[in-house]
Amino acid sequence: MAFLTREQILTAQDLKKEKVEVPEWGGDLFVISLTGKERDKFEDSIFQTKGKKLERNFANLRAKLVSLTACDENGKLLFTPADINALGEKSAAALDRVFTISQKLSGLTKEDIDELVKNSESDQGDNSSLN
Repeated sequence: MAFLTREQILTAQDLKKEKVEVPEWGGDLFVISLTGKERDKFEDSIFQTKGKKLERNFANLRAKLVSLTACDENGKLLFTPADINALGEKSAAALDRVFTISQKLSGLTKEDIDELVKNSESDQGDNSSLN
């Protein structure tokens, strides 16, 4: 196999998109995979600082990911961060269906989240010894 060039990597169309039927919402939508930058933003949103402690924040987890991945046929996102709370009020079954496809396309597994939690707990211990 040949080695890739910088140009080949930067111009590769590597984002996946999948149509998802959402009968609860009366139709279909597309889900697009996260970019590396978007995945980092999503993972960062899972944690919040409370005083000197880093705590998990799984509130509206599904809505957060769906807001970053639900799109139209052209890949334009349907939601903004301002929509996350309203999206979180929608059917859990519908959100979970879209969330599951979002996870799959972005390579985001339960193990990834568990690893983030584990790392945050070990980082927390390291930080507490410095204070």
